[in-house]
Amino acid sequence: MIVCDQTPCKRATFSRQPDAHMVDEVFRRNDMSDLVLNDIKDGIRTITLNRPNKLNAVNDDLVVATLDAFREANADADTRVIIFRGAGRAFCAGYDLDDHAEGRSAQDVRFEIDRIQAITREIVLGNKVVIGAIHGWAVGAGFEWAIDCDLALWGETARGFFPELEWGLFLTGGATVIAPRQIGLANFKELVLLREKQSAVRLHELGLAWRVVPDDQLFAEAEAVAARIAELPTNALVDFKRISNRACYLDVEGAMALETEATIRGTLDPDSAALIKQFSR
Repeated sequence: MIVCDQTPCKRATFSRQPDAHMVDEVFRRNDMSDLVLNDIKDGIRTITLNRPNKLNAVNDDLVVATLDAFREANADADTRVIIFRGAGRAFCAGYDLDDHAEGRSAQDVRFEIDRIQAITREIVLGNKVVIGAIHGWAVGAGFEWAIDCDLALWGETARGFFPELEWGLFLTGGATVIAPRQIGLANFKELVLLREKQSAVRLHELGLAWRVVPDDQLFAEAEAVAARIAELPTNALVDFKRISNRACYLDVEGAMALETEATIRGTLDPDSAALIKQFSR
C-alpha cells in the first residue's frame, strides 16, 4: 500500500458493490509502496516520483500513486507547501511507451485519463502551493506537471518538450490553457507543433521556468523557497493559492475536458498505436 508520512494510508472501503476499476485500484495500491515517495518535515512536504530506472516515465501505477500523494498533501493541515520532484536522472520522461496497450476500451482509457487530469486539479486547484524542482528531462506529462506548479525551479541542464502530437496523442494537465496564459498562444503553438527540445534557459526566457539554478543546488533552492512561503499565515496562503489560480484559469476545467476527449481519440486510434510501436523499437 502507499505509505504517507511513515503511516499506511487507509485502504479503500466500499459502500456498494465495487466495479472492476474500483477492485483493481485496491489490489494495485498494494504493489505501489515505493513508486512515489511522500515525506514531510517542518511543514514542507516533498513528493518524489520514484521510477528512476525508467526516468520516472508515467504508467498507470505511477499516476495512481501520484494522485494519492497530492490528495494526502492537500488534505493535511500540517502541510504548508509541497515540493514536487523526481528521483534519479530526470524529473519525468513522459508517457511510458512500453506501457501502451492496444485493444483497451474507450471506458478504460477515459478512466486512466481522468486520473491524470485529477492530478492537475490537485496541483493547480488544490489549496497548497506547489514548488517544482525540475531536473534532467521533463517530457509530455512531465512537462505538463512542471507547468502546473505554482513556481518551477529548473536545473540549468534540464530540458523539456511536448512530443504528443508526433505519436498522434494529445496534451493533458490543463496545458492548453495554462501554458498560453504564461507564454502567449504563438509560443505555445511553437512548442507543441515543432516539438523541439527546449533548454531550461530558453524556458525561463519564455516564462515557463520561474528560475534556473545550478543542478547541484536545485533541491536546496527549492527547500529555501518553500521555507519562505511556509512562513506565511495559513489562511492568507491558502486563499492566495486558490483565488489566484482560479481567477487566472477560470476555464481550466473546460480545457481539461477537451484535452481528455482528444487524448482518448488519439489513444484509441490504430495509427497512433502504429507510431508508438515504431518509436519503441
